[in-house]
Amino acid sequence: MELTITRIFDAQRDRVWKAWTHPETFMKWWGPKYFSCPLANLDLRIGGKYLVAMRGPDGKDFYSTGTYREIIPLEKITVTDSFADEKGNAVPASYYGMGETFPREMKVTITFEDHYGRTKMTLNYPTTEGIDATMLDNMKQGWNQSFDKLAESLK
Repeated sequence: MELTITRIFDAQRDRVWKAWTHPETFMKWWGPKYFSCPLANLDLRIGGKYLVAMRGPDGKDFYSTGTYREIIPLEKITVTDSFADEKGNAVPASYYGMGETFPREMKVTITFEDHYGRTKMTLNYPTTEGIDATMLDNMKQGWNQSFDKLAESLK
């Protein structure tokens, strides 16, 4: 099973691309509702790594990291995605109190397309094997809340 979320943003493609690729812009929207983003290190190049944090309303930080695998400017980003500690070391989901079956590393692709003066963005995890239905729902909800914040930041 895969996870795919498609959203249409009322902004030109270059602005949506920038929201994913410039730390100061990324920090404005990353994380679900009531979360903030205190850290966004984005080494946007093939083989480059990212380390980002989202801070919950209780002040707890959750880190994620990965490696950029494919970058087609203004069109596509493919990266690996893992939970991480504050130093950028990949850790199992259990580090944050989540299930043991959650994959240690996943692949995610984000595509950007012109759509009648707006931007169609699609996020895709090609496989969600090892993620139970509750966690999958939580992932969908978290991404959609983040994308709501992204839409707001593009106004």
